[in-house]
Amino acid sequence: MEAPHSPAADAAPARLPDRPAIRLTVETPERMRELGRGLAALLRPGDLVMLTGELGAGKTTLARGLGEGLGVRGAVTSPTFVIARVHPSLVGGPALVHVDAYRLGGGLDEMEDLDLDVSLPDSVVVVEWGDGKVEELSDDRLHVVIHRAVGADTNADTNADTEADPGADGAGGVDERRTVTLTGFGSRWSDADLAALAGQTH
Repeated sequence: MEAPHSPAADAAPARLPDRPAIRLTVETPERMRELGRGLAALLRPGDLVMLTGELGAGKTTLARGLGEGLGVRGAVTSPTFVIARVHPSLVGGPALVHVDAYRLGGGLDEMEDLDLDVSLPDSVVVVEWGDGKVEELSDDRLHVVIHRAVGADTNADTNADTEADPGADGAGGVDERRTVTLTGFGSRWSDADLAALAGQTH
């Protein structure tokens, strides 16, 4: 007797990473920026980087380091109120498109309607709050998850990534340690030396 057919059987299996995740401990906001600068050296046009973490975890601090490492124009700050900011390169490299996907319902396809003066495939696209929204845009993506250390202050007023206080993560002497997990998906990241970034956190 044939088993009943389940629609779930037709669903595509969840995409697995193409190599083991790299887990790093980052002690301070400045080390987080250094990690971003180191990661920037591995990036190239067309890369999609997803940043995940609770409010104040350090996503924008890491993105700020990425911008410094890529040599783009303008300080990288939270794009919360504009959805996306474009930072053109000052050194002939790719532009940085920094996206806050919190209110982006249709993924980066919606960005085509934002009149951005940039070609996304020629840029490095960094997306905060993109889980479940932008994965389908590319089989090749780098997922960066930031967690506070156990016992770290969770007060968003003192630890949030804010434009007014770029060093706000861990303000007031609370535990600033973060655990950062980097997972590469797709052939683009199958041979990338993410483990070399460990030197950026010490």
